[in-house]
Amino acid sequence: MTDIPQDTVTKIRDSFAAQNLMTLIGADITDLRYGFCQITAPIPDTMRQQHGFGHAALTFALGDTAAGYAALSVMPDGHEVLTSEIKINLLAPAKGDRLVAEGCVLRIGRRLIPVEADVWAEQDGQRTLIAKLLGTMVPVSTPPAAT
Repeated sequence: MTDIPQDTVTKIRDSFAAQNLMTLIGADITDLRYGFCQITAPIPDTMRQQHGFGHAALTFALGDTAAGYAALSVMPDGHEVLTSEIKINLLAPAKGDRLVAEGCVLRIGRRLIPVEADVWAEQDGQRTLIAKLLGTMVPVSTPPAAT
């Protein structure tokens, strides 16, 4: 986490901590670099579908969030990002104990930032690629702080 300014790391960590869903599932940013973000989370029993696999909504949320913070890592001060669109291909069931999502920036644009994310399920030390996401983040100006 040394190739991006410390104030950017702090901004991303504070933003992540403010996401109630990420807190609820026990997710954590485990790697953060310029244009890259890795998030890990357990698969809680409350987030499993009827067959016992992690729910696709959990997979989507982690992939979208990892891609979003990868995009935020390349933004100048005074800017945030919002997801404009994102597509997910579910490749295998989320069978395991935890998920690992890795998001990265494909191109830094002024108006659009194409991103992708891979999500793996981990079980007994083995990783299985369960999803690929491809999307677009849109830079937005951060409103000035209230005084």
